Amino acid sequence: MANDQTMTLVIIRHGESEWNKKNLFTGWADVDLSEAGRAEAAEGGRVLAAEGYDFDLCYTSYLKRAIHTLNIVLDEMDRAWLPVIKTWRLNERHYGALQGLNKAETAAKYGEDQVLIWRRSFDTRPPALEDGDERDAHNYPAYRDVDPADVPMHECLKDNIARTWPYFESEILPQMKAGKRILIAAHGNSLRSLVKQFDKLSDEEIVKLNIPTAVPLVYTFDADMNVLEKKYLGDPEAIAAKINKVANQGKAK
Repeated sequence: MANDQTMTLVIIRHGESEWNKKNLFTGWADVDLSEAGRAEAAEGGRVLAAEGYDFDLCYTSYLKRAIHTLNIVLDEMDRAWLPVIKTWRLNERHYGALQGLNKAETAAKYGEDQVLIWRRSFDTRPPALEDGDERDAHNYPAYRDVDPADVPMHECLKDNIARTWPYFESEILPQMKAGKRILIAAHGNSLRSLVKQFDKLSDEEIVKLNIPTAVPLVYTFDADMNVLEKKYLGDPEAIAAKINKVANQGKAK
């Protein structure tokens, strides 16, 4: 491999989901995009097209809010024919027994500090689902071919990295090194798992990182995966407002 080879990767978080709109913990609950989320995804696709981006291969999770975001982006780019690989390893972090609970109400009950720990701590898991809970993904058809031992009942970000990063290294990175232009449509925490590794962030730094919905984030790497450039595409003020909105989701008011 030539030492001057550069690689470009675009990642995009799904647009607003129905549960984002209601400020609920979502995790592995398979909820769809809201109308606003569909509009966000379309705008992300238009920005990518206007900036001249093109792709060879796409990756997404098993969750429809990410899948539909990717489909909308590709429609806007007139690239609906591109190959897409779906993997549960890019799923959102599993929020355990918090899934379906309102974030603000949970903050009012347990305190904003505790909710921040559950949402953003590197290695503290939220309360686990109990056996027999209807939210247990072991019962979902999407995971029928996944080793039951790999299907979580709750996860912290450290757990999320343990499934996303090895997949990236073994499946996605070789495609990038082969010259493929890759687009990943996934989730706040599965993308934070990747960004932590890309940007070499500490466990403390990653807690403060917020990724806005449906805004393309472009990375340029050298051959050794050092970041040469990192940029969001779109209006800076609108992006800053989205980041702030994500940051405030776990507050009581």
